[in-house]
Amino acid sequence: MLKLFTRLNSVIWVTSRKFASTYTSFNICKRALPAFPYFRQEFLFRDLKTSATVRKEMEFEEAKNKYLKMDLKEKRASYNCKTSFVTLENIPTWTEYAVKVEKVLSSSEFKKEERLNGKVSIFVGDITALEIDAIVNAANNSLRGGGGVDGAIHRAAGKSLLAECITLKGCPTGEAKITGGYKLPAKYIIHTVGPVGEKPDLLKNCYLNSLNVAKENGLKTIAFPCISTGVYGYPNKNAAEVALKTVRGFLEKNEASIDRVIFCLFLAVDVEIYESLMQKYFPL
Repeated sequence: MLKLFTRLNSVIWVTSRKFASTYTSFNICKRALPAFPYFRQEFLFRDLKTSATVRKEMEFEEAKNKYLKMDLKEKRASYNCKTSFVTLENIPTWTEYAVKVEKVLSSSEFKKEERLNGKVSIFVGDITALEIDAIVNAANNSLRGGGGVDGAIHRAAGKSLLAECITLKGCPTGEAKITGGYKLPAKYIIHTVGPVGEKPDLLKNCYLNSLNVAKENGLKTIAFPCISTGVYGYPNKNAAEVALKTVRGFLEKNEASIDRVIFCLFLAVDVEIYESLMQKYFPL
């Protein structure tokens, strides 16, 4: 009798535990049911967002390849600058340009190298009009466009540039990243982020990394704007010293890698500075 009573208690206890577990699970599911539409919407939104991102990436890749493979005559018809593009043949070398420059230095610590003098140029005008391998964009860390040269390049290249820049996920100060040139005469854009304020090492990295990116991609002609001057607060003359010294050092070690480095200037103050300092770093 005692054994029967004990067994009965055991059955009742197990049954009650199963019922409690089932009841608890039912209540959890019941409470979770209203949330299911939210999760469905959330997953659907993520899927749509992913699809849109992939679609945009495919679109800029198609546009990039189209412009890179396009016949020159056809591509020129798509330039944002229309017929105002400037070819390399129309940009004098430093040796040619210096004929009209007042001589301000009688000697220099740098050795005279005619070969190097033929690999650098001063160009006064619009960097977005240069029909060369690559122009350098003085970008911000987001790489999503901005004011000054950055904004001008994005406007001239078209919307596909921003789509590609977004995939690069920004750029640290002093580093450099490359994109297609799209509707620009230049085949590629090398984006670099200059320092805010006078930081010579970071500014040097901007020029050096941009040149290395050009070298790695087999690009022979490259144009630089004045990086970090203006709103970024780097004194114009000091910035030019860093730029010219860095380019000189790079060309001495990589002469065969680059055919021309162009310093693209806009302000009269920068023209005066470069015409003077070029005599120091690239003596005639």
